[in-house]
Amino acid sequence: MSKAFLRKTRETRVRGGHPWIYASEIERVDDSAENGGIIDVYSCKNTFLGKGFFNANSQITIRILTTLDEEIDEDFFRRRIQDAWNYRKLLCDPMSCRLIYSESDFLPGLIVDKFADILVMQALSLGIDMRKQMLARLLAEITGAKGVYERSDVPVRRHEGLEQTKGLLWGEVPDAVLMTENGIVYSVDVKNGQKTGFFLDQKQNRAAIAPLCPGAKVLDCFCHNGSFALNAAHSGARSVLGVDISEDALAVARENARRNHLEDIASFEAHNCFDLLRELTEQGETYDLVILDPPAFTKSRAALESALRGYKEINLRGLKLTRPGGFLVTCSCSQHVSPEQFQDVINQAARDSKKHVRLVEYRTQAYDHPILPAASETKYLKCMILQVMN
Repeated sequence: MSKAFLRKTRETRVRGGHPWIYASEIERVDDSAENGGIIDVYSCKNTFLGKGFFNANSQITIRILTTLDEEIDEDFFRRRIQDAWNYRKLLCDPMSCRLIYSESDFLPGLIVDKFADILVMQALSLGIDMRKQMLARLLAEITGAKGVYERSDVPVRRHEGLEQTKGLLWGEVPDAVLMTENGIVYSVDVKNGQKTGFFLDQKQNRAAIAPLCPGAKVLDCFCHNGSFALNAAHSGARSVLGVDISEDALAVARENARRNHLEDIASFEAHNCFDLLRELTEQGETYDLVILDPPAFTKSRAALESALRGYKEINLRGLKLTRPGGFLVTCSCSQHVSPEQFQDVINQAARDSKKHVRLVEYRTQAYDHPILPAASETKYLKCMILQVMN
């Protein structure tokens, strides 16, 4: 087995449970090491630290799979997948969940979402990519899925030296899959929808707004396929306006509303949400519940300041649009925005909008996106439920 030796003092993060080893932390690697292969990791004092995927083309050169001196074979991956499946069956809805969440399920670079009996896979590391046919077979065997479709058409693969790709990996997969979440039926476009076709990480946050909805006038900005909006309508809102810039996403939202007989309550309009929030504020509109769930405003630390300005702008407008005593649900999925920075943005927006807010609940991603305390990168979603006062 090929070996990698870390620089002096650089084994601290690995010992603490972080699964990534950067190129700058490695002292030397055996010439026999192969990209995508398994490598043993040792400290500078020749102490065994673990085994992981190796890729010299990536800044994350080693992704730890295990800290045990065990064989990394098909049975190893079968055990990992079975453990992840057991966890979802215990804590999640097994017909609507993220089945594998990469490092948090100790399978770095593997994402698998389960919609009814169809699985959608992303291979984000070279080690996973080289084993994806085997993994698809094991996933189907363990879960009883009828098909596995690959959606590795994401730019992040270039960091591993991989091209974007998508296509059938196992079994049969229809163009659209019907899935039920929180009592609402959705059509999921697994082949061409955004990312894997549906955002599962907000499932429990969508359910959490139910007490705020009966009789409410609701505005849902950046609504995508309408999942927050439909949860509000399903929970008793008197009217819901969902807004997104993508007409394709809204077409799916409208179809989902009709499928659930909610089209008389939930309507959807295509607008730039920044512009519409400003226009509605100038018109003096108010809502009982305002929901802000934008896409990530930054994928890198370099654009952090711009992202924070964007979050402040939409939250300032959202606060102004919320009637006294009403509620604002505001979210950020930008991994580079810390919870403390997001809280500070909300404080600034409240000050500038001359509103007082109180925190009803601070939430994060659903149970099917478990967090490794030793790896802050696995915790990215921030969701605040706020009551807005004068």
